[in-house]
Amino acid sequence: MTESAEQGGRGSGPGEHPAARLPEERSAEERSAEGPAEERSAEGPAEEHPPEERPAERPERLSDEARRAQRYKRRMSAYRSARVLARPGFRGTLRERLALLDAAPDLYDLDEPSDVYGDGVVEALERKVAGLLGKEAAAFFPTGTMAQQVALRCWAGRTGDRAVALHAMSHPEVHERHALSQVSGLRPVRLTGEPRQPTAAEVRDFAEPFGALMLELPLRDAGFLLPSWDELCEVVAAARERDAVVHFDGARLWESTVQLGRPLDEIADLADSVYVSFYKSLDGYGGAALAGPKTLVDEARTWRHRYGGQVFQQFPTALSALAGLERELPRLPEYVRHARVVAAALREGFAAAGLPWARVHPEVPHTNAFQVWLPYDPDVVAEAAVRQAEETNTLLFANPWDAKGPGVAFTEVGVRAAGLAWTADDVRAAAAQFVARLTEEAGRHEARE
Repeated sequence: MTESAEQGGRGSGPGEHPAARLPEERSAEERSAEGPAEERSAEGPAEEHPPEERPAERPERLSDEARRAQRYKRRMSAYRSARVLARPGFRGTLRERLALLDAAPDLYDLDEPSDVYGDGVVEALERKVAGLLGKEAAAFFPTGTMAQQVALRCWAGRTGDRAVALHAMSHPEVHERHALSQVSGLRPVRLTGEPRQPTAAEVRDFAEPFGALMLELPLRDAGFLLPSWDELCEVVAAARERDAVVHFDGARLWESTVQLGRPLDEIADLADSVYVSFYKSLDGYGGAALAGPKTLVDEARTWRHRYGGQVFQQFPTALSALAGLERELPRLPEYVRHARVVAAALREGFAAAGLPWARVHPEVPHTNAFQVWLPYDPDVVAEAAVRQAEETNTLLFANPWDAKGPGVAFTEVGVRAAGLAWTADDVRAAAAQFVARLTEEAGRHEARE
């Protein structure tokens, strides 16, 4: 078993809480943190021998599951005080999370009536998002999974074709328990499984018809990858040639403007509809929005109700989203640019420390997050990362490690406000500290084997 059963989200990667993922997608550390049911019992298993007859006790070697559970708790404990590159809001205390609303009086008139079934502050948020994305209208949804199902279901009703062309590594295919087909009666068809964005040729030459093209921007599981602006335009044009509508899975579209070199509204203008998240990059409490033509959004509201998404009151989440748009959205380009500094310094630090092989992917990050691959067992790398935090108060790698084949591990690195204080020299020094502990752990692992 590896430390993380999925890459991102999807691993407890940037902006993602492990409890929000499928059980099989949570890291081995996370799944085993509670331990077996009998170990969680307050009393514990019954003793087989009374004290006077108990055999001589021998030191017990921890199982892999127990060791990973301990390491997860150690990592979370170290994270609270360690120097890190990113400190996403969801990992904060309740007091810290509530403090997000301290700025609420500057964002919305708190003497207005509270929202009921989507009016008031929720409508204000929807208008804000529609304006940012240059769309006629937007609808608030409790989750992105619901928003995208509803969007693609509505488009299927208009096109008469329930086939949705998408990437094999896209979120609906990997992380939503096949909801598009099982719940919404859609038929996903995979354009490619390569760890890159689909090409215009793959869209144009696909062997069967499809009514909608869904593009995840950026494609997280491939390394938060984006196409170039010209490539994106070509892919969209290829879909139009096939009379297909275009939907953007823009959960992290907010931080894509640097790589694409265009403002949000110009990017969103390429698509017929766009979904965005309020918590992955903006640190909101949750929620999502679907933006597009008013006729589509009006129908989406009907389906939102049918799917159980017509929540009675949502003002805390709506206010937190407005706070994220006000505070975090303007800073995302700075995070992206600094992530490129961090990525370059990591490569240099690994090389200077004598690592036989290491990969930062992509070499120049497209967003404020990227992958790091190392030629070691995930347990070895994870232990080295936690030890570094405990011994130096620097947690260079705060996310889980997963296997990418025999003897190869990878993790995700995100850069946010906390990372802006790191210089390139800081990153190189932290990489050297990490490699020293990695070398020690690799030796211990080899001795145990």
